[in-house]
Order: sequence, then C-alpha cells, then structure tokens
Amino acid sequence: MKTSWQKSMFITYLLLLGLCIGAEIAVGVLAAPVIFFPDRFLGEGVLDHFQSGVLMTQIFLKFNVLLMLSTLLIAAYEIYLYRTKRYDLASALLFSVALLGSLAFVLYFTPYIVEAQKAGAEATATTEFRSIHNWSEIVMKAILLAQVGLFFRRVWLYLK
Repeated sequence: MKTSWQKSMFITYLLLLGLCIGAEIAVGVLAAPVIFFPDRFLGEGVLDHFQSGVLMTQIFLKFNVLLMLSTLLIAAYEIYLYRTKRYDLASALLFSVALLGSLAFVLYFTPYIVEAQKAGAEATATTEFRSIHNWSEIVMKAILLAQVGLFFRRVWLYLK
C-alpha cells in the first residue's frame, strides 16, 4: 500500500512531466509557427527570419528554466524509485533520453544559437548553424517523445 506521501510525490512527478510536455507542445507547435511566420498575421515586412529567431530564442531561454528545474525534480524522483527498488528498464531508458536530451538542449544547442545570433544574421545563415538548429529540433522531439512515454509507463506501472 502506498502512503499519502508516496502518492503526493507521484502526482507531483506526473504534474511536472505533464507541464514539460505541455510547454514543449506550446513552444514548438503553437508559438514557433506564429513567431517564424508573422506575415500571415501582420502583413509583409514586419519581422525578418533572423528577428523572428531572436524572439523565439527568448521564449526558449525562459522555457529552458522550466525544463531544467522540472528535469532535476523528475531526476530526484527517478533516483528515489531506483533506491527503493521500484524502477524498471523501460522507464530508466526513457528517463535517460529525456535527461540527456534536456541537458544537450539547454547546455549545448541553446548557447550555440544565442552566440550565433549575437554574431549577426550572417552567422545564422550558415550550413553549420542550420545543421545545429535542425539537430536541436530533433533533440526536442526526442525529449517530448521520451517524456510522453515515461508519463504513460509510470501511470501504467502505478495502476498495475
């Protein structure tokens, strides 16, 4: 039988996972298309692609705080489950993907993009920048899929 403390921790864990999943969808699916294609809503010539990128980066800088804080709290819960022998390989793998992806996104991709933007529009028009940016999108999708998988895996194991 689970104690009320364990139930509260589990609910908080799921809430944090859900918050991350929702924020990732909001940032990637809802905000990005509006920010990068403002001409659809405001007419031509309002923002160029570089300016849209600068705005989107500001959104991601704020998102990164939420992502890292939530990831650290989720990690604490995953460590707790490991130490109490209530873990499984699938959950560990999903969490590892989410953790490593989050660290890469926050500590590598975002700083790279910020530095390139500081260098100007020319620096963000290179093949290298496009490649790094594309990889950051792939990593964000991997984080999202891992978190969704982890959410449902933990619920399934809890109800089992």
